[in-house]
Amino acid sequence: MGLTATKARPARREVPKSRGGRPTKSAAIERDQRLIEVATRLFLDRGYDATSLDAVAEAARVSKPTVYSRYGDKRGLFAEVLRREIDRWLAPLAEAAEVQLTRSSDISVEQRLIEVGREMLTFTCGPDAVAFSRMMTAQAINFPDIAKLGKEEGWLKAVSTTARFFDHLVAQGAMDVEDTGIAAEVFLDVVVGHTHRMATFGTPLEMKSAEKRMRLAIRLFLAGALGPASRVQSAPKGTAKGTIRRRPSR
Repeated sequence: MGLTATKARPARREVPKSRGGRPTKSAAIERDQRLIEVATRLFLDRGYDATSLDAVAEAARVSKPTVYSRYGDKRGLFAEVLRREIDRWLAPLAEAAEVQLTRSSDISVEQRLIEVGREMLTFTCGPDAVAFSRMMTAQAINFPDIAKLGKEEGWLKAVSTTARFFDHLVAQGAMDVEDTGIAAEVFLDVVVGHTHRMATFGTPLEMKSAEKRMRLAIRLFLAGALGPASRVQSAPKGTAKGTIRRRPSR
């Protein structure tokens, strides 16, 4: 829901001030939180280009100099909003991974990864995440630091969190991979990458079909595209060693 102007403006909130004339620490924290929340709604409702610092200041009921002094310019404000949103998106992934580590060893690795993948689908393909992904992509060319923030605070942290999860699975003997970092990158890409891209392009997310694709992707991830190593080593007669036999076209 967008922010709309009304004839009667709400009274400006009085901010408690310290003896030196500046807001108290708690008041400053509350003000900053309000600024970020208002800016988040405006960026989502109007997009990056149509959102001005003046509009943010008015909606947050703070002075324009306050916004400029805190964030410098619109790019600085957007970066702070994006940083908070990324933290919010990553929290379910970290929590889901932690939950799976404490589960009984009777639960299969496939089922653990499916539950982590389900959480990932929910928070990476939600409307807010998709909207910010579009804005970040649109601004990345003109503002490389925005792209760097998205990579370092978003993608690399997601890879690191997933890799730590895989490290535990390897230590438990539940997985056998040479490099958990690369495995984490592949897992994230095949499990949610395609669905997230389609959502970014405007394709409506159908959770049932997205989860079906996610489950198949996880099975491929666990088995490998070539299947068991014995299948490659003992190739049928007439098939070159290491060559995959393809199904005949229907």
